[in-house]
Amino acid sequence: MEFEAARAVFLELGVRPEIDTVDSLSSQKLGDTGQPLTPRELEVLRLIAAGKSNRAIAAELYLSEKTVARHVSNILTKLSLSSRSAATAYAYQNGLA
Repeated sequence: MEFEAARAVFLELGVRPEIDTVDSLSSQKLGDTGQPLTPRELEVLRLIAAGKSNRAIAAELYLSEKTVARHVSNILTKLSLSSRSAATAYAYQNGLA
């Protein structure tokens, strides 16, 4: 919502570079399905990209392994990815890691 509000203001002002910046930043947080990752999912994605296991992620974020597994599943689904390796590549390609 914040990206949309910023984009609307920049459109009114006619400042193209800022519109492009907002578009770039907002697309980094969207998967192919157009569903944004939650802040927690982004955090988990960064830890996946760092090579951490579900157990290590759970310990670091004070979550259960089952919760982490659910976050990983949601990330893969939202980004239309098939593996943790693909999620790692996505994170690096989009400046999230």
